[in-house]
Amino acid sequence: MKIPFVDLQAQYQLIKEEIDSAVSRVIAETAFVRGKYVSEFENEFAKVYGVEHCISCGNGTDALYITLKALGIGPGDEVITTAMSWISTSQTISQTGAKVVFVDVDQNFFTLDPLRIEEKITEKTRAIVPVHLYGQAADMERIMAIANSKGLFVIEDCAQAHFATFRDKKVGTFGVAGAFSFYPGKNLGAYGDAGAIVSCDEKFSVRARMFANHGSLVKHQHEIEGINSRLDGLQAAILSVKLHYIEKWNEQRRDLGKLYDQLLTGINGVLLPKVREGSEHVYHLYVIQVDSRDELSKYLRNEGIETGIHYPVALPYLNAYRYLHHGPEEFPLAYTYQSKILSLPMYPELTFDMVDFVAQAIRQYYR
Repeated sequence: MKIPFVDLQAQYQLIKEEIDSAVSRVIAETAFVRGKYVSEFENEFAKVYGVEHCISCGNGTDALYITLKALGIGPGDEVITTAMSWISTSQTISQTGAKVVFVDVDQNFFTLDPLRIEEKITEKTRAIVPVHLYGQAADMERIMAIANSKGLFVIEDCAQAHFATFRDKKVGTFGVAGAFSFYPGKNLGAYGDAGAIVSCDEKFSVRARMFANHGSLVKHQHEIEGINSRLDGLQAAILSVKLHYIEKWNEQRRDLGKLYDQLLTGINGVLLPKVREGSEHVYHLYVIQVDSRDELSKYLRNEGIETGIHYPVALPYLNAYRYLHHGPEEFPLAYTYQSKILSLPMYPELTFDMVDFVAQAIRQYYR
């Protein structure tokens, strides 16, 4: 049996007629940039997500950058974020001219540790960017309490957590804005790069939309200098089709997560992911911790099972941040996790037999 890490072709085959029809309509109407299909997706996503505004853009990285810029964050400011994420989270902070300030993750959930935030706050701190990593919500109750007490913006990185919840509230709706990626492998994925920002703040949303469109809301009338970050019609139409399935797909991911839990429980040397109390995980990734990560990954690959590592180097220890001179003792959990984490195959189209095959291969390795 060959089990890919993710199988986008399998998903496409299930909704092929709808996708092909949507793409054909866009081509027939030459609605390639912005236009009605983009507007329809923005309105649909905002409605389903329960927010007033959805500002589509070119990708998830742009969604973060646009949000930061629309809030006026720039040189002289500091922004706090997690030590464990994809580099988009931190590089967009630096690209505004602000200083990125890393905080270690919590003990069990790989997300920003609220107990370590306040010690990093200075008079220059403007915002906190929690990441809902692997499909699990950060502890937004504590993070929002800190931010509100200090007068800080909260920008939620929801790139891996579409429709995940904390205390029955969707991630992305706690802070001033939530930034989403619709990269093909995401829970809600396009067939190319795509992203969006959600918010209930009218003033912010107007400025974010303006900044994403060359600083203009009306053609040729540029109020500020912005960037060119636009969702194209093809991706919008595809996302509109997939939006009707996202809750079902997330439920299937949760079922697969529970199945992995059942089949992998009791293996000495394998630590399973935990679910935060009061949250609903959407399992963008199913991440275990093992001491012999690289050896296990190689063994599984030889058995026909593809795995991933998200991420092999924690953000503070990337060469890009060497200038900050961070040591292992500053972020001990993130430093430890980077050599232990292993992402197993996870996508809605996985079958029981496929998950069982993965679990049995892991059991065999540890025998």
